[in-house]
Amino acid sequence: MTATLKVFRQRPPAMRSITFTLLLLSGLLTLTSCQDETPIERANREGILLIGNGDEPKGIDPHLVSGVIEGNIIRAIFEGLCVDHPEKNAECLPGVAESWESNEDFTQWTFNLRTNALWSDGVPITAEDFIFSYHRILSPNLGAKYAEMLYYLSNAKEYNQDHKGYIFFKADPKSPLDWQLIKDCNFTGNDKIDISSFKDTAKNDFSSLSSEQKQLYVNHKGLNRISLKQLKTIQDGSIKFDWPTSVTAAEREVIIARLMQHAEAGSPDLWDLAHVGVTAKTPLTLVINLRGPIPFLPEITKHYTWFPVPKHTILKFGTIDTPNTGWTRVGNIVSNGAFVLNSWRFNHHIEALKNPNYWDSSTVKLNGIRYLPVKNAYTEARMFYDSQLHKTYTLPPEMIIHSRKVRPEALRQEPYVGVYFLRLNTTRKPLENQKVRLALSAAIDRRLIIDNLLQGGQTPAHGLVPQTEEYTTPKVIHFDATEAQKLMAEAGFPNGEGFTTDLKILTTPKETSIRMAEALQAMWKQHLGINVRIEQREWGTFLTAQQELDYDIAVGGWIGDFLDPTTFLDMWSKGNGNNNTGWSSTEFEEKLNLAEQNADPSERLEILKEAEAIILNERPILPLYWYTTSYLLHPSVKGWNPLLLDNHPFKFVELESN
Repeated sequence: MTATLKVFRQRPPAMRSITFTLLLLSGLLTLTSCQDETPIERANREGILLIGNGDEPKGIDPHLVSGVIEGNIIRAIFEGLCVDHPEKNAECLPGVAESWESNEDFTQWTFNLRTNALWSDGVPITAEDFIFSYHRILSPNLGAKYAEMLYYLSNAKEYNQDHKGYIFFKADPKSPLDWQLIKDCNFTGNDKIDISSFKDTAKNDFSSLSSEQKQLYVNHKGLNRISLKQLKTIQDGSIKFDWPTSVTAAEREVIIARLMQHAEAGSPDLWDLAHVGVTAKTPLTLVINLRGPIPFLPEITKHYTWFPVPKHTILKFGTIDTPNTGWTRVGNIVSNGAFVLNSWRFNHHIEALKNPNYWDSSTVKLNGIRYLPVKNAYTEARMFYDSQLHKTYTLPPEMIIHSRKVRPEALRQEPYVGVYFLRLNTTRKPLENQKVRLALSAAIDRRLIIDNLLQGGQTPAHGLVPQTEEYTTPKVIHFDATEAQKLMAEAGFPNGEGFTTDLKILTTPKETSIRMAEALQAMWKQHLGINVRIEQREWGTFLTAQQELDYDIAVGGWIGDFLDPTTFLDMWSKGNGNNNTGWSSTEFEEKLNLAEQNADPSERLEILKEAEAIILNERPILPLYWYTTSYLLHPSVKGWNPLLLDNHPFKFVELESN
């Protein structure tokens, strides 16, 4: 409010005193009025959305994270080729791409980028930015845990997994050998060869191993992963490598020589030789070639792994494959979304403000978003009731019941395409035993957990993939205490006798996760006679423990990245950064590959159902329930509609004035 200066005729001293007192009182009343303003009222006035976000994010680099917490922030400050519709689940709106089209069999897509798409520093966005971004996330040295999201690109998987044999002799059009003749060579290794007794020695002092151990080691690792020195020992015949009989001696020499040439050159990046399926037809025309027919590719590009990152900024702080260089810090970061990072106080808040250089800034109604990492769901609910939040990240069961009574207009319970499960470390005893895993699963009363613990309208999972109108999930999982006891006895632990007492359930400090672990602990004790302990870890170390297979059992969940069964199945393939169970199945992966090449929608879904049946039979994970999402939303928030993936586009959200 602008102050206006007025000149008055001089009053007597007494009158001036009275006037001063009245003015002072008026000022105090105004100040009190401002102080009485709640955080929500102030935020509405300023246009700042206040959101509970569950926990401190591990980062906001789109290529180095894999969580919902991180994704909520990234989707505000970055944008992909396509964006989510604010109301319709399967519809894509133009993002950086203003239009797109595919060939007849959906194996090639062309995206036409808009001319007014800019980075937040004003630099134009081009097709080269997307090529650089896809190159970066797939770079083997970057270690992106979610790189598999781009495996739809031709040759992307082989490049990311550093499959030198495939790149040199299949992807490279100048290959001196016919790939079909040598594809059965042991390039990728043989995990069935046990080297555990001398693994550490092999890493530190390979020369000290016996001839037999050396042979086992190189055949376990495979040609792609052994060193130059080890390649030389195969070349000179001092180590026997298991070659297919169909591969001639001359072909073997060519293979070894090419691998040695690459190693002697310092193992340079193979991106150019790999010919990964992304090219720039013009500076604003991006062409994507896929390894199979993908009619829903535009929907996939809405995921943050497909978002562009600023080449000019990343190379300023490091190389393309150097992680955690600091380019995402406040003051350094350049992004292209509707909002830009403004401040980040650890364990306090992350704030993003409206991006003036965003191509569609006129649509954006919010002036900013403030994310609050509230770990305790009860604390978060209290903050909402105290008018400190527009939206909670979640809502604990007791608060759902309470909210139905006192704030029904704020309570949201909506379908959510996700599954809550337990990961099992199948590399550890006794969890390597399939019957133990099946027994643990059969001893869980999922309906009891939902009705008495969660109370959020969840559905007991009878399979892994949440059932939809298009996809019928195999009905495999059920509660059967008698069957569980039988399986445990067959595994060698009748009534739990002889079963380890060191088995632990890994969880986060979140109240609902702890209570879930306690419920499982009680059920396994009651039905199987076994004792398990509960171990809590903060979010970051919780994820790290699973990635390093430093756990027994871990609570977990997965939200669909897009509306297709593969978003719940692909992650369990060998080498996937989100698998973290130590389990793999050749038959399972063959089914996934078969589905990938099938353009018939109904046949494809049947093949995927067969793949799901395989993992359910092996049970490296124990699905517990399919999600609903329960949260509190302030009535002043407009444009926040129910979405199955819960990926709300912030550019369409607005706040109603007080």
